[in-house]
Amino acid sequence: MAGLAESGSNPDVDLLYDINGLAKDAPGWFDRVMEFVGEYGLLLAIVLLVVWCWWTVRRRGDEDAASSVAALVWAPLAAGIAVLVNVPIRGFVERPRPFLDHQGLEVLVSGKTDYSFVSDHATIVMAMAVGLFVAHRKFGLVALVLAVFGGFIRVYMGVHYPTDVVGGFALGTAVALLLSPVAMALLTPVIRAVERSPRVGWLVRARGRGVGEGEGAVIPGARREQASERDLAA
Repeated sequence: MAGLAESGSNPDVDLLYDINGLAKDAPGWFDRVMEFVGEYGLLLAIVLLVVWCWWTVRRRGDEDAASSVAALVWAPLAAGIAVLVNVPIRGFVERPRPFLDHQGLEVLVSGKTDYSFVSDHATIVMAMAVGLFVAHRKFGLVALVLAVFGGFIRVYMGVHYPTDVVGGFALGTAVALLLSPVAMALLTPVIRAVERSPRVGWLVRARGRGVGEGEGAVIPGARREQASERDLAA
């Protein structure tokens, strides 16, 4: 194909054709599923992971629930900031979408007229995944796997070069990690104030679980020692 000939020895373009070529051999229904997953599904899945993690943290009611919730709040904020940082990057690089420069691609989503580098989707999902990983390792690992898979799908769909995705991963990770200390320093006091509120404190800790009453705050043997002290007093 002409597109393959034009790629020359460019590994970025060669890998684009290799991955996108899988869409040519796949049945139509599978491509439609991949289109939905790549555009909306994986982002929604990571958002649900953040919500699930928040629900787990508040129900457990550990002493550090406020800091954990603050880290979870940072995850979507990091994604939003990373996208804003990407705006001038896209305008400076001005890289066209791959299907505009290369023929023979199987493009699953039409109407993409903006620049290709850096991928907004890859930036968002990776920033949220890294932010979630900072808050909770197990949930974060699942989110990281989903984010990498999402980057693969963007190339599969023919709307991004592999380097667009890698750039998005790097940008999302950098924003989520580098700004995390500042974000936590600002967010944690706010979340602690919310935790102390009688009206909205349930957003941080489940009702009936005061500070120090979470499952993670139970010290092994403490109940037995308290019972012994009561017996002696009696």
